[in-house]
Parts: sequence; structure tokens; C-alpha cells
Amino acid sequence: MEIDFILDQFYKLPAPSATKLKNYVSVLNCPKGHILIKSGCIERKLYFIKKGIVRAFSDSEKGEITFWFGEEGETAISMNGYVQNEKGYENIELLEDCELYELNIKDLNYLYQNDIHIANWGRKFAENEILKMEDRIISRQLLEASERYKLLLVNSPNLFRRVPLKHIASYLGITQVSLSRIRKNKFK
Repeated sequence: MEIDFILDQFYKLPAPSATKLKNYVSVLNCPKGHILIKSGCIERKLYFIKKGIVRAFSDSEKGEITFWFGEEGETAISMNGYVQNEKGYENIELLEDCELYELNIKDLNYLYQNDIHIANWGRKFAENEILKMEDRIISRQLLEASERYKLLLVNSPNLFRRVPLKHIASYLGITQVSLSRIRKNKFK
């Protein structure tokens, strides 16, 4: 997925501003299994997924809890690092070999201060991240596991071909056995 498409999904920048922003973007290739963002660290970069898939997870006494997946065109970011320059709580692991666009948050903040169009792009970017987070929270709190499964199947059908079922079960807040049961019942 090209950087222009990714940037435009948040806010269409005038050409000079888009060029200015893209001058600060670099391409990074990382292997499957790489931990892109580590919990307990201040993350100073954000990433746009050009190719590949990632998951965000945290450790708990019950094991790893997956709470987000990102595919092509999406962002991999620690909001604590981005907004508050503080340590994040999440790990972001690459589930496939990935090609990423990398942007230093310090550079982005500089651009926010010096280009109103990029500042408006940043506002829309942050609003988008907040809405995605809200959707995940509401889904987790208000929907039954089978409803969350159906919603995931409709919104992100590729996940089921690209992500181990143990991570999908964790994301849905259920065991792999329960996920198998839900999938079996779907086809009845």
C-alpha cells in the first residue's frame, strides 16, 4: 500500500504539505516475530503498514492478551508515546514479514508546529485512532463472543487466513475451544 493512500485516508493534504510530510517518512523491513514496539518503553516513532500484519498485546497473569490487529494501510503506534511521551503498555508484534513506513514523532511534532495542514492531518489521524479504540472497547463490553466473531469476520475476513487462531481467540476474549465451537456453529 502506497504512502499517499495511507496519508489521504485521514485527511487530504495539499501537495506541498504532503511532500513535506513524506520527506520525513522512511521504509523499514522487519521479519515475522519482530517486536516493533515494546511495553515499558517510550516509543518515539509511529509506523504505517505498507505490507504485512501486526498484533498489539499485553502480558497478564493469564498470558498474552491480544487487543488489536493491524493490516495494510493501518497504523502501529503507542498512543502513550505519541501523545504524552510516556512508556507504553503494549507490545506490537509482526505476524508476517512486514514492510513499514516509519515516522519519527519528534519530526511529526515539528511539522505540526510549522504547517497548519499537517497539524489538521494530525488531528484527524488522532481522532481516527480514538474512534478505532472506542469501537474495540464497546464491542468487547456490549457484544457476546459470537457477535464479536461475526463482526470480525465481516470487517476483517483476511485475519482468519493470516493470523493464528490462538491470537484471534485472545482478541475475542475467549479460549480456542470456544472459538472452535463458535466457528462450528456458524456453519450449521
